[in-house]
Amino acid sequence: MQQILRYLSWPVTAGVLLGIYIHYQNTNTVETTLKPTTALFQTAQAATQTPKLSGPYSYSDAVKQAAPAVVNIYTSKIIEERSHPLLQDPAFRQFFGYNNMPRQQRMQSSLGSGVIASADGYILTNNHVIAGADEIKVALKDGRETIAQLVGADPETDLAVLRINLPNLPVITIAPSDQIDVGDVVLAIGNPFGVGQTVTMGIVSATGRDQLGINTFEDFIQTDAAINPGNSGGALINPRGELLGINTAIFSKSGGSQGIGFAIPSNLARDIMIDLIREGSVVRGWLGVEVQELTPSLARSFGFNNSGILIAGLLRNGPAHLAGLQPGDIITAVEGQAVENGRLTMNAIAKKRPGTKIKLTIFRNGRSLNINAEVGRRPVLVNN
Repeated sequence: MQQILRYLSWPVTAGVLLGIYIHYQNTNTVETTLKPTTALFQTAQAATQTPKLSGPYSYSDAVKQAAPAVVNIYTSKIIEERSHPLLQDPAFRQFFGYNNMPRQQRMQSSLGSGVIASADGYILTNNHVIAGADEIKVALKDGRETIAQLVGADPETDLAVLRINLPNLPVITIAPSDQIDVGDVVLAIGNPFGVGQTVTMGIVSATGRDQLGINTFEDFIQTDAAINPGNSGGALINPRGELLGINTAIFSKSGGSQGIGFAIPSNLARDIMIDLIREGSVVRGWLGVEVQELTPSLARSFGFNNSGILIAGLLRNGPAHLAGLQPGDIITAVEGQAVENGRLTMNAIAKKRPGTKIKLTIFRNGRSLNINAEVGRRPVLVNN
């Protein structure tokens, strides 16, 4: 019996030892398999953690710096009431004795905003805010009010410069608008609907917006910061409280803000302000041409297969006419720069000082020509 037990005990012992060994190997395999999985999970978790916010949690410092320099503008003008057309006839008025009859008049008021841009009291605003006004009143955030004088206006960019005579004026700092990027945070300050100074926040939605049909010269900053009637002429600022633009217009079907507002860049506004102060009007270059965008079908009709703008008309004895340009010429380059967009090209010429010589490359009768022209001064648009 003991021999039988000894005979059976060694397989049992071997089986137990084999089982322990297999279990130990399986345990090591599971641990080895789990370790990389655990490490990868921890890495992924760390990577998806919310990044630390770098922007400010409040823009109150920016508002405190800029808001005192943003003013409310109230304008008024006398409107003569329309009467029967016969009463406008001098013979009829004399026959019936209406010559001494007083004309009916009423006062029309409007409101807007402006930005104090210098300690001398110069204020930037929109032309449409003050156009035709008989009286312009400016109200500061500190409670002071005064009558403003119109220094000059530029309807083609919808900008105007006023001047007030008060001591210790708050002045806004002007930032270079060519350094902004889409996505930058901006704040709009103005007097919407006359409720009082109001601040709204958004981002830069786009830059260089043009061909909107708002102004002759367009280079707008687009923003979704709420802009409403009364905001016109107010400030668009960055988070440091510096001026980036003059709020000008909105795209809206209802008349209220729909998240598409436009501001004139500070670089352009500053240049216009300097011209209005020094010259009383804006000095712009001019060729005296009417241009038309070159469509593919129109280009083919001229046997042309490149980009350019078509001269549709010329002012007799204007700069382009005196230089030898003709209707039907296609301008392909200005100063060696290829012409891609007619409006941008005309804007670039408008920035030239009168008397500047420029080289135009044109396409005429199947061949390319270089013509030198002297930039003239663009006639001033009369402000109605």
